[in-house]
Amino acid sequence: MNLYAILLTGLLAGGVSCAAVQGGLLAGLVMRQRQHAGSPDAAISDPPGPPARFTAGLADDLTPVAGFLGGKLLSHTLLGALLGAVGATIQLSVPVRTMIQIGAGVLVIAFALAQLGVPGFRGMIVEPPASWSRLVRGRARSTSAIAPAVLGVASVLVPCGVTLSVEALALTSGSPLTGAAIMAVFVAGTAPLFTVLGYLARKAAGAWRGRLATATGLVVLAMGLYTLNGGLELSGSPLAASRIAESMGFGPAPVTTRAVPDDAPPVSTAADGTQLVVVTAVTGAYRPSNIRVAAGTPTRLVVRSRSADGCVRAFVIASRDIQRILPVDGDTVIDLGVLKPGRLDYSCGMGMYTGHLTVTSVPA
Repeated sequence: MNLYAILLTGLLAGGVSCAAVQGGLLAGLVMRQRQHAGSPDAAISDPPGPPARFTAGLADDLTPVAGFLGGKLLSHTLLGALLGAVGATIQLSVPVRTMIQIGAGVLVIAFALAQLGVPGFRGMIVEPPASWSRLVRGRARSTSAIAPAVLGVASVLVPCGVTLSVEALALTSGSPLTGAAIMAVFVAGTAPLFTVLGYLARKAAGAWRGRLATATGLVVLAMGLYTLNGGLELSGSPLAASRIAESMGFGPAPVTTRAVPDDAPPVSTAADGTQLVVVTAVTGAYRPSNIRVAAGTPTRLVVRSRSADGCVRAFVIASRDIQRILPVDGDTVIDLGVLKPGRLDYSCGMGMYTGHLTVTSVPA
């Protein structure tokens, strides 16, 4: 397992993707904490000199971020170990995966509405039990890390971006140690961007508090809707964005030939009469996204990976409860049997990248 590639995934794609959701939640929490700063207990009788004051201030600003990253590292490492341990025998079914994603989307939306101050949601604040605070001997710096740490632990329940693909790698590793290492390295890769976001939120929690809270709340709301839509795409719901777009005439037209003349067509016939359907998986898309195929014919789907990376590697056909982990390069063959007229949807494991087969009675 190339852990260096996992680190780069977290540093680049994973950091941006996760920060859109979890970074907004962290920023909102840090700003709410900042409102309670400056109490009389925090006063110091003998102010330190400039270097010591700067060091102490920097430590105070980074403490909430450290708590969040520590909690996130703990929960994701334990998850990786669990996935590695059960990967050889257990795999989440597509319906369970779909319900988890829809639930996560609803949860993120609720947190966003709370951050925006929408009535009925304002009470949704990540706070540790009061008894936890009594166990903390330190003053403001220790207590300011507790709530972010709780949020960091809970972040494992809020999927984002390429995290699912990394979890799939941990699942297929078949080793608790390898699975834990994969998730730990991935979280380490996301740390720099989270550190910057948390620090900026801490420093901006003054005159800009209201504006920043609104901005991050809107970002979290958008990503919550995006996560929810992914679950709807997985379930084949008519409320999914792609279905709505197609009903309004904005969907892609079904194709039977490639746009590139020297490439193989997406539909062909094998020597045994089986209908072969080729979908190309690249980073960020399945191409073509709509292929017309013939009903009443034994069909094999060939998913051809070409430098595929990220969520596209978790290939799902929800209606058949089929899921495959695609290679970076190479073919994955899936027997679809005899197709009936209608539509057969497929997507990545997060419902972010989708496509479908248009099955007609007329030969393709």
